[in-house]
Amino acid sequence: MNSKLIRNILILILVISNIGCDQASKKIARDKVEYNEYIEVLDKYFIITKVENTGAFLGLGNDLPKIYWNILMLGLPILVLFGLLIHVMVKNHYDKYSILGLTFIIGGGMGNMIDRYLYQSVTDFMHIDFGFAKTGIFNMADVSVMVGVFILLFQYILPYLQKKKEVEEIPSS
Repeated sequence: MNSKLIRNILILILVISNIGCDQASKKIARDKVEYNEYIEVLDKYFIITKVENTGAFLGLGNDLPKIYWNILMLGLPILVLFGLLIHVMVKNHYDKYSILGLTFIIGGGMGNMIDRYLYQSVTDFMHIDFGFAKTGIFNMADVSVMVGVFILLFQYILPYLQKKKEVEEIPSS
């Protein structure tokens, strides 16, 4: 097998793994948790609860008319995600960290798209509350997307930080 084929198979495995983790966790939440049930996993800091989100991030788009919802919550994201997946598989200029970050974003996005297509909503079931910092209710697809974003940010910020450190280490004359 050539290296491009192996690379693309690995990309697909990463995307499918992200989708699989998301869908498996949502299935457990759908089957085992009642709507708005409040299960304390780590005291009051990490809660399992179940809600259905018909919109996007924090319910954005919940009240759109059906035709616009189909376009903005299903059609456009699916086109973007598949376009991005094809782009990552075709272009060779991405390094391994960029590919890792992008596959997490694509897999997480596709996990939520599967929910929107099958159920017309996304199952969210985790909530973190540290008092000074708290989240909305989210799912593993959201975690995948955030991990992917952090990988990309870290990867692009790290060279800047290293360069800045090198400049600071140069002794002044």
